Amino acid sequence: MKQYLHLILFFFGIGFSLSAQSNEYSEVYNTLKANDSLIFERAFNHCELQHLEYLIPEDFEFYHDKAGILDSKEAFIKVMQDGICNSNNTTKSTRELVGNLEMFPLYNNGKLYGALQNGIHKFFETTNGNKVSGSTAKFSHLWILENDKWYLKRVISFDHQM
Repeated sequence: MKQYLHLILFFFGIGFSLSAQSNEYSEVYNTLKANDSLIFERAFNHCELQHLEYLIPEDFEFYHDKAGILDSKEAFIKVMQDGICNSNNTTKSTRELVGNLEMFPLYNNGKLYGALQNGIHKFFETTNGNKVSGSTAKFSHLWILENDKWYLKRVISFDHQM
């Protein structure tokens, strides 16, 4: 009987521990999902680039399996301005999230300092109102928490498939 009591207490202890973690996990997940939406739905899909100003640090790095490396916030915003958000473009690219985002919190001695966010997204090209499916790719985003503010520090975009 004593063994069962220890086992029950053990499982309840894990349950309480997971419950506390899931609240923090949910808060971080929801925050980063909202930030993902600001970057892609607002900045990428609607060219509201002002969102990039406060979500991306100066030492931002973007690694793309087809287009190479961008090694600064300035370079990334310039690519957005001159490419996807160039008003002279007759074709508009958009991005849609496929499925759910995965999020893995990162801790240093029990203190949350960042999170890894993984997902799959699909791109579309619209020309003259005709929306055509483009590539599908996987991504990993490294978010860093500094002074209670989340920054998208590193992006890896890979496995682009048509």
